[in-house]
Amino acid sequence: MKKITFYAFVLLMSFTVIPAEAQEKSTSEKIEALERERQAIISEEKEALKEEVEKINLRYENKEIDWEEAEELKSEAAKSTARRIQERTATIDRQLAQLRKDGNVEEEWEDHDEEDDDDWYHKSRYSRTTTHLVLAAGFNNALLDGQSLNDSDFKAGGSRFFEIGLAWRTRVFERSNWLRFRYGFSFQFNGLKPTDNRYFVQDGELVELQEYPLDLEKSKFRMDNLVFPMHFEFGPSEKIESERSVWFSTRNKLKVGLGGYAGFNLGERQKLRYEEDGENVKKKLKGDYNTNDFIYGLSGYLGWGAAAVYVKYDLNPIFKDPNPELHNVSVGLRFDVN
Repeated sequence: MKKITFYAFVLLMSFTVIPAEAQEKSTSEKIEALERERQAIISEEKEALKEEVEKINLRYENKEIDWEEAEELKSEAAKSTARRIQERTATIDRQLAQLRKDGNVEEEWEDHDEEDDDDWYHKSRYSRTTTHLVLAAGFNNALLDGQSLNDSDFKAGGSRFFEIGLAWRTRVFERSNWLRFRYGFSFQFNGLKPTDNRYFVQDGELVELQEYPLDLEKSKFRMDNLVFPMHFEFGPSEKIESERSVWFSTRNKLKVGLGGYAGFNLGERQKLRYEEDGENVKKKLKGDYNTNDFIYGLSGYLGWGAAAVYVKYDLNPIFKDPNPELHNVSVGLRFDVN
């Protein structure tokens, strides 16, 4: 009787344990299959997003769109991808949750490497520095201390300046864009047109404006400088976030820049044009003109978006001693092109 009872107990246990093991194995296999399906969907969407970003980058390289528009398009593409992944994996996630609950299986967290941490639709990145082409042009003049434009020796409308250069803009604070530091290099071309039929004449170290013996159609003195501007820029901006990156747009925003520049005088020249014996004569006069080699001054701008009113003033005199301290001053428009 005891033997019969023992064999019956063993037989009962075999019917109880084996199906439980089989059930546990079946649940584990189902979870693994669903996980593989889920990962395949994510990989497929990520690959599609990568191709879309490459197309946007190509449009930016071909100058069809600017940097800010490219980043906005990437942001929208990343958000759309995240939504599609969530929609396509929603059913799988529910099935996984139910299987884990029924089988009393805890969710496992796998170790991942640094590359996984940089998965660009899971992590945010703050781009702090951008590059811009700087273009500026406007009216130029030169004044003695205490002199006004009305008393200037140069034509207010005819004297002009032009500037071209590269500037980098870096946020001072990593996660705030209210204060930016701008720095770079520029070539400045400052032109002066003397009034009353005059031109510059050098006599030793002294440089003076003298009347030309013939009627001048054009008299222009130009100084070419290489300078390194530095400005602190203030103003609001719009924070734009995507799953991959975070950046700040100043499009259609007020901006104020205060700073200065320092650099070197690359050279100067004088152009004269007049008529003599019925023929048009053009002269290009090159010389030292006893100008200062080191250039430094103050500058600032106030604008909206990419355009701004721009003012610069040379603290160094144009000509060295014993000449009067004549300072170059410019007012115009400045454009920061992405």
